[in-house]
Amino acid sequence: MGRKTATDATGVGCFLGLMLLIAGFIYILAPMFLNQVFLNQANKTKESEGRTYVGSMNRAQQAYYLTEQSFSRNIHDLGLGIQAETESYTYSTQTTGKAAFNYAISRHDQVPSYVGAVFVVPATDVDADAASDEITTVAILCEADTPGSIKPVVPTYQKGELVCGEGTILLR
Repeated sequence: MGRKTATDATGVGCFLGLMLLIAGFIYILAPMFLNQVFLNQANKTKESEGRTYVGSMNRAQQAYYLTEQSFSRNIHDLGLGIQAETESYTYSTQTTGKAAFNYAISRHDQVPSYVGAVFVVPATDVDADAASDEITTVAILCEADTPGSIKPVVPTYQKGELVCGEGTILLR
């Protein structure tokens, strides 16, 4: 009792060596893990910007159509104060007589792009009690299913249904 043997010293040495090895792994891996956590949070913030801005552009296009009977051909006329380019996205709008397509094209490889659309449709497509000569607008917001700066395929309005384009998913 109380006597130290060579095997006791070897056990303590192995334990200390193992602890140093674990501490070294933590020292190396912790910054990489934390960096990934913060990068993911930064990407989510960027994604939120794109979703929010395109959703706002959709609503502004609906309001613009209500007052002007046409869609705005540029972001500035929507009155939202959105810049055409931010650190995260390039914003644009394209119109036809019956639709407006609003884009947030990602400027980062890890962040998805977005496309929104507003369509002019017969009001009876939305409300069965509406007058047959009435029209209204409907909107959709879609996210590219892969990140990057590729312009998403536009949504469509088919047989009374809003449908996201190929390679995009519907956002609620």
